[in-house]
Amino acid sequence: MAAKIPVTVITGFLGSGKTTLIRHVLQNNQGRRIAVLVNEFGELGIDGDLLRSCQVCPDESGEEQPVSAVNALNIVELTNGCLCCTVQEEFLPTMLELIKRRDELDCILIETSGLALPKPLIQAFRWPEIRNAATVDGVVTVVDCEAVTQGTLASDLQALEAQRQADPNLDHETPLQELFEDQLACADLVVLNKTDLVDAEAQTQALELIQQELPRAVKIVASDRGQLSPDVLLGFQAAVEDNLEERPSHHDTEEEHDHDDDISSTHVVLHQSFDPDQLQRQLETLVQEQEIYRIKGFVAVPNKPMRLVLQGVGKRFERFYDRPWQADETPETRLVFIGRAIDAAKIESQLLGAAN
Repeated sequence: MAAKIPVTVITGFLGSGKTTLIRHVLQNNQGRRIAVLVNEFGELGIDGDLLRSCQVCPDESGEEQPVSAVNALNIVELTNGCLCCTVQEEFLPTMLELIKRRDELDCILIETSGLALPKPLIQAFRWPEIRNAATVDGVVTVVDCEAVTQGTLASDLQALEAQRQADPNLDHETPLQELFEDQLACADLVVLNKTDLVDAEAQTQALELIQQELPRAVKIVASDRGQLSPDVLLGFQAAVEDNLEERPSHHDTEEEHDHDDDISSTHVVLHQSFDPDQLQRQLETLVQEQEIYRIKGFVAVPNKPMRLVLQGVGKRFERFYDRPWQADETPETRLVFIGRAIDAAKIESQLLGAAN
């Protein structure tokens, strides 16, 4: 019988840096054949596309590719709501497809949404269809160091709440502190991310706060923009599904809750190019005028062959060029907006006014 596929679950709040961490692993995968499951939110696959831009994917044509080549990987986007609440509807069939190809894979990474409870997802690995073919090698919880020291736990609380409300499949309404404790309680490693944004005293404070919440001895590793070796993040051999009793949760039993339909996501696709500074100023204005909690996407920049990645959480924006536009691509600007009662038409109109 073939060995079980080791699966690493990457959890943490919205904006903690999970996608950046995984992207770094893929760019430095040391020959591992990796499949990635992304618990995407929104109509455009921004996070999945950002991971594909690591340039170790075998193909971006949309056709299924073999994963037997060195450095090859598959990105699978799970779009049907929070993974911990939709494991049977979408996660199970996806895992069964990957299990069919387990001889061609070295490991699987699963990036959960910012509101996911790790335990229900891991319990799925006890199901007969999965348990003999895959095992949860370890759970990595990514924490925003700056947010912890400020006492907010997440970099933008409104954005996190927007993500909660906009997901009609989310069947748990969890206080932020309890969710934070659940994500830590399930961890085999805690990544204290974005340490570059705080001084040494604040980092020490964050470490102490996290250690107080950990129910058992778990290593905490500091990280600047997710730049950690895969050797640190993979290979725990923890078989987490077999010792869940050691990982207490506030949510071992869940009650169903209603959700506010005002929170939604919308996207704009524009064929115009933008000056990055001018576009960011326009987006900052939009955030002030509307309840926009999260912005993410790609931007076409005049006379620039590279694609610009833009991410905004609240008032904080991050920009970087990730890769050249492909020969078969038409440079365009694609942005996803998450917020409350968003006026999509107004967003598009104002952005067009700032286009080149």
